[in-house]
Amino acid sequence: MVVKKKKDRFHDQSESGISKEKGFDREAWKPKTELGKRVKSGEIATIDEILDRGLQILEPGIVDMLLPNLKVDLLEVGQSKGKFGGGKRSIWRQTQKKSKEGNKASFATIAVCGDGNGYVGIGFGKAKETVPAREKATRKAKLNIIKIKRGCGSWECGCGQPHSIPFTVSGKSSSAEFTLMPAPKGVKLCTEKECQKILRFAGIKDLYGKARGQTRTKLNVVYACFAALKQLSKMKVKPTHVKTLGIVGGRNE
Repeated sequence: MVVKKKKDRFHDQSESGISKEKGFDREAWKPKTELGKRVKSGEIATIDEILDRGLQILEPGIVDMLLPNLKVDLLEVGQSKGKFGGGKRSIWRQTQKKSKEGNKASFATIAVCGDGNGYVGIGFGKAKETVPAREKATRKAKLNIIKIKRGCGSWECGCGQPHSIPFTVSGKSSSAEFTLMPAPKGVKLCTEKECQKILRFAGIKDLYGKARGQTRTKLNVVYACFAALKQLSKMKVKPTHVKTLGIVGGRNE
């Protein structure tokens, strides 16, 4: 007797633990919110119309519909078991709760999504098993997506192309503080490894990054880096500087 195993939408998995989702089915998607219905009907054609007006996204299908080239990855914020704390970095942050029945384990992870062209988001997910935690993190990352400003703010370059950021910004989360600084072409991403993934998904190619505080806690470092990226859109820029720095994207274009 042959038993058929159930297939979930995360059954294709690479060696690194990164899931490959199936393509988004637009016809099968049934939106529940008013914003989602307007997106499916074609009344809203771009995600800029949502982000520029400050509307809250409550359905991940909205992002899948408007950003078809969106990619998702998991950050290494945990650590596998090892002697004297020497375990390798892992995408799962595992904790245990002591009870009379035994140890109850839970898994947490952080997902990052972006299209490599100015849109990026991160999300935290926690569950008793790995697959639900990954689904929660992916869903929240899509709901937290933002649009950032890119440009060339380095005095050493001045090429006017959006390969870096236009000015220096900082973000803070708990005791960790992260500073992003413009860099000339060819420098690449000189910053923390997991933050490089976020910046790469945002479409930034060259940048200097500096972390301060309790940087051993990767969660706070990642949150501080994302908070710094949010400051790029909040900063107002004069029209004369837009052409000089080659700024693209952001709310105040």
